[in-house]
Amino acid sequence: MSGHSKWSTIKHKKGAADAKRGKIFTKVIKEITVAARIGGGDVDGNPRLRMAVLKAKSVNMPQDNVTRAIKKGTGELEGVQYEELSYEGYGPGGVAIFMEVMTDNKNRTVSEIRATLGKRGGNMGENGCVAWMFEKKGFLAIKISKKGEDELLEMVIDAGGDDMQTIEDHYEITTSVENFEAVRKAIEDAGIETETAELTRIPANTVNVDEKHCKSLLRMMDELEDHDDIQKVYSNFDITDEVMAAIEANS
Repeated sequence: MSGHSKWSTIKHKKGAADAKRGKIFTKVIKEITVAARIGGGDVDGNPRLRMAVLKAKSVNMPQDNVTRAIKKGTGELEGVQYEELSYEGYGPGGVAIFMEVMTDNKNRTVSEIRATLGKRGGNMGENGCVAWMFEKKGFLAIKISKKGEDELLEMVIDAGGDDMQTIEDHYEITTSVENFEAVRKAIEDAGIETETAELTRIPANTVNVDEKHCKSLLRMMDELEDHDDIQKVYSNFDITDEVMAAIEANS
């Protein structure tokens, strides 16, 4: 949990800058298109599509873009066919890296990912080499100003949530994949705004990294997350407060 929480906290801090770069629009459009292709264009009847559309709203994507992406997925408009893949490997310090990818050119994508890993002291691995280290979970993040902790915790437990932690200025909630939609809906019905609501992968164990490896690792994670074809990237690293302080002091 701690590795996921540390990285998710870093992502909260950098989220606004990422949105400005516009990269997130490309990723969300791909997710909407694939979700509509697999489960149909009805948002109410397609939970995956509903999550993608909510993500689009959270980053202020114009509704016209959302509608076109859905129609491309359902075949009403001509569009690119994306293939869903996953790649695995290792980063600096031997940490595990798992990537969820959507691409229209597998050869190009794997070549670019291999180059990024290699440049930062990592390497590609075989399928299955690190996937077993990550458990698929539901994840929600809510600003603590939106609800009292005790009341929210009771709501999460009643809806079937697994855990809730307070990380800086957010509550971070984890659920099973099966109970994710019930927890998300309970929070939505209570009028509580979520910063993040998604299916994620949480490492069973984490690895502490030193300052030297940490700098390379954070650069690598940034570059992988910036890649248009990588929807999500996960790692099992953790960063001690001392290492974070040292990095911030030297940045």
